[in-house]
Amino acid sequence: MIEAISVRLNQKAANADSIAPAIEKCGLKCSGSEVIIEIAAAGVNPSDVKAATGLMPYAVFPRTPGRDFAGVVVEGSAEWIGRKVFGTSGDLGIRRDGAHASHLVVEAAALVEQPSNMFADEAAGVGVPFVTAIEGFRRTGVPKADETVLIMGLNGKVGQAAAQLASWRGARVIGVVRTEEPYQGHANGPVEVINSSAVDVAERVLALTNGRGADIVFNTVGDPYFQAAHKSLAPAGRQILIAAVDKIVQFNILEFYRGRHTYVGIDTLAFSSIESAAILREALPGFVSGHLKPFPINAGAVYRLQDAKAAYLAVIGSSRDRVVLKP
Repeated sequence: MIEAISVRLNQKAANADSIAPAIEKCGLKCSGSEVIIEIAAAGVNPSDVKAATGLMPYAVFPRTPGRDFAGVVVEGSAEWIGRKVFGTSGDLGIRRDGAHASHLVVEAAALVEQPSNMFADEAAGVGVPFVTAIEGFRRTGVPKADETVLIMGLNGKVGQAAAQLASWRGARVIGVVRTEEPYQGHANGPVEVINSSAVDVAERVLALTNGRGADIVFNTVGDPYFQAAHKSLAPAGRQILIAAVDKIVQFNILEFYRGRHTYVGIDTLAFSSIESAAILREALPGFVSGHLKPFPINAGAVYRLQDAKAAYLAVIGSSRDRVVLKP
């Protein structure tokens, strides 16, 4: 039995300002297929906060939030004891207790070994953004060297993960931002940037691609860019959708089937810890080789468990930093 300290949400909050996390102690045990991880750092994602405010009706209470984790295995399978690991999940922190704690119980099959060139704080920030980007490209086809990938919301964390993955495969990457700013993440090649407040996005994409358009549009924003994404698609192009502000959009069915387009929806909350680990392992060679890099973690974006509410408010306030909690 290990005594853990955890953030607890005992009931649904009316809004982000009303979230009232408590700090509690509890005893943890693991079964034969599970391990206990001593948490070194845990990522904070928008979905952690949204679940706390009832935007995910299947979220249970009371519970400990936290989908992304990094730490050291301290109990369970002998082959994992003492190893540094990281991972993520669609159910951790939502339908069962998660990683915003000193310790976490999770299946041994959900562990991904932390590369030696990655710190725990960085590993804790990899999960949700990279699983989302990897799954998007798995569903639409891994970008090829002769393809153009257009990323809506380039400087968001999923956008940056998508840019890394697409440029690693040699694809041409074009990104869309809302203000005049450069690409802020890592890439394995040039990333062209379109300021949507200054030009018509679709017109600019067509101009940059000699009228063809983008083979893949990774729309991390949703409906605000839906029409621009639709008009930017090349023949037989694919649009990936992961978010929405308003649920309903106008949809031109004729242009859709005449263009032979494919629309793909990605929801990582549907993946278990084990399924999420399998997706992350696909990218592990890229992290080991340095073609993929974790997001930098700024000192001001690291919070104690006791300051969990401040961390949640930073994330829901659209912080550009990757926010992590440390026990």
